[in-house]
Amino acid sequence: MTAFTDHFAFAAQSYASYRPRYPGALFDWLASFTPAHTRAWDCATGSGQAAVALAERYDEVIATDASIAQLDSADKSPGVSYLAMTAEQGALAARSVDLVTVAQALHWLDLPAFFTETDRVLRPGGALAVWSYGLLSIDPVIDALMRHFYVGILGPYWPSARALVDTGYAGIALPYPEVAPPELSMEAMWTLTQLGGFLSTWSAVGRYRKELGADPLPELMGRVAAVWSGGESRRVRWPLVVRLARKPM
Repeated sequence: MTAFTDHFAFAAQSYASYRPRYPGALFDWLASFTPAHTRAWDCATGSGQAAVALAERYDEVIATDASIAQLDSADKSPGVSYLAMTAEQGALAARSVDLVTVAQALHWLDLPAFFTETDRVLRPGGALAVWSYGLLSIDPVIDALMRHFYVGILGPYWPSARALVDTGYAGIALPYPEVAPPELSMEAMWTLTQLGGFLSTWSAVGRYRKELGADPLPELMGRVAAVWSGGESRRVRWPLVVRLARKPM
């Protein structure tokens, strides 16, 4: 296995509980672009949010991650097989996969090695899909608090690779011709507790706690609670960027 730094072991159970789910329309669209639906490979699966959705559309899903802690807390599904291995060394047979996906994790990978492995395992006509979501939005007041927390408080504690998420993976060249995605929305109705749980999974929060011996969340959540209105749940939205590239036949 290649060198691996686990940024999320500290929050593996919360990651499984509080990370947002992706829209079903995304997976319907992905499935429409592969000539067969025998096997999908979800790389850096984390707690399996994408893998479980793929299992509703593919006969078999191989979901891999180098983090044992993440896999131990992953969503279970009869159509998903979880395996501990890196995306750069998938240990899958050549030309055995119809779709390769990377959800909110491409920025952690060794891209040349991963793209080489993708080309090895993808069948001709298969597809590589990667996507990411940026900073959430609720309303102008809460959004301003979140932006200050994200940049002003946590800025020095984000791994450098996180900058690729902020740009929607702009500048990363995928190995095959790309297909323009449809407009897709990503949103959820969340309580204040769910919002706090989600923020607790951020890698920068874990790093802040480790380096400073303090928790940055209580102060933020107190400020958010003071302006939380509109009932127990609020609509949360994320900007979702999807890129799909298709391997030539």
